[in-house]
Amino acid sequence: MKKILLATIILFTAFAQSQVLDERERSKVNDQILADRFNNLLPKLMDRSGIDMWVVISREYNEDPVLRTMLPSTWLNARRRTILVFNRDKEADSLEKLAIARYNIGDNIVSAWDKEKEPNQWKALIDIIKERNPSKIALNFSDNFGIADGLAKTDFEQFKAALPGEYHDRIVSAEDLAVGWIETRTLREMVLFSDLVELTHEIIAEAFSTLVIQPGVTTTDDVVWWLRQKVTDMGMETWFHPTVDIQRSNEELVDHITAFSNENGSSVILPGDLIHCDFGISYLNLNTDCQQMAYVLKDGENKAPVFLEKAFSKGNLLQDILTSNFKTGLTGNEILKKSLKEAKEQGLKASIYTHPLGLYGHSAGPTIGMWDQQGGVPGPGDYPLYENTAYAIELNTEVNIPEWEKSVRIMLEEAGFWGEDGFRYVNKRQRDLRLIPSEKAEN
Repeated sequence: MKKILLATIILFTAFAQSQVLDERERSKVNDQILADRFNNLLPKLMDRSGIDMWVVISREYNEDPVLRTMLPSTWLNARRRTILVFNRDKEADSLEKLAIARYNIGDNIVSAWDKEKEPNQWKALIDIIKERNPSKIALNFSDNFGIADGLAKTDFEQFKAALPGEYHDRIVSAEDLAVGWIETRTLREMVLFSDLVELTHEIIAEAFSTLVIQPGVTTTDDVVWWLRQKVTDMGMETWFHPTVDIQRSNEELVDHITAFSNENGSSVILPGDLIHCDFGISYLNLNTDCQQMAYVLKDGENKAPVFLEKAFSKGNLLQDILTSNFKTGLTGNEILKKSLKEAKEQGLKASIYTHPLGLYGHSAGPTIGMWDQQGGVPGPGDYPLYENTAYAIELNTEVNIPEWEKSVRIMLEEAGFWGEDGFRYVNKRQRDLRLIPSEKAEN
């Protein structure tokens, strides 16, 4: 373990210093992480799910979301029809990683198809299945998780037509295995993820500063497009279009539907505004998702009003309530119900909509509420919490502000990790409102 950790630290030194890697170095990191996941993680997940053969089938430009996470860095898409077979022999503690393709897929998956000897790709796949004689043949179809439902209808029908009838009753959903693959984070990934979350915070800090915002001039759309351009200029991407919105004393609090759509329009940022952003980065196959808040100082102010600071602290309290209820084996719906009950007992008007985070932004794993489903989410909310998984701790609480004669919504989102030692934030969380001086407030 010490050797792995040391190698990880050395490997990611450049990124830890906030230097985005060039494409060649990025490729090396991606492929090393993928090899680690195949060799050390996948066998454990197959044993946990009770699946001894996993068949992943996809075609170029119609990629299965799971297959996209398995391709080497030099493969930007599947090629023709790409078929992967993972065959687990638990007794021998071995895992075959095969491709029914003309060539190896990177360094991890070896070609198992000689087209000159067997021209039919489906027949070559069936020969592999017959030789291994698995007890289960897991395919990527799922009622509950879109990410685990990537097998196209045409591919399924052609596979089933080629598969002898005696094997049909061995076909099972790979849902648990596919979700486990997507949601589980390795040590190497978490070292990277911590730095990526820190970088996300740094970009938000710059966006919520006078380097970007001139109160009375800058609009919320200006900040949104600054965020997009900043990430592009750094050689990365945002996985969703950022949002920046305002709450102020003389405007009514909008409802959830408006708040969670982009119907607020663009507004000029003014002193006294409470500003909120929703922003996430994609880099090295990982995704961040962060919401933070700032206050624009009025003339003569050097800190936010006490009533807004107290309101913000209620958002932190709701985070504490939610994360204190994380427990391995509990479902997302169970965590949600318990957390909302405790929040209500503490006088909070809470809404929780936390989701898995990692290889995708809105990833697979236990859904802990949706903004419009606070009574539980059938299907994804019934999935249990496992260790070594990451989440966007996303929620809000409405707080009545007598000084403004209205309520404000404290909306927060931070990356969190659940492991054998319990819950921790991946790289800290916002504990105080960010402050944006106005020109007069700076003097």
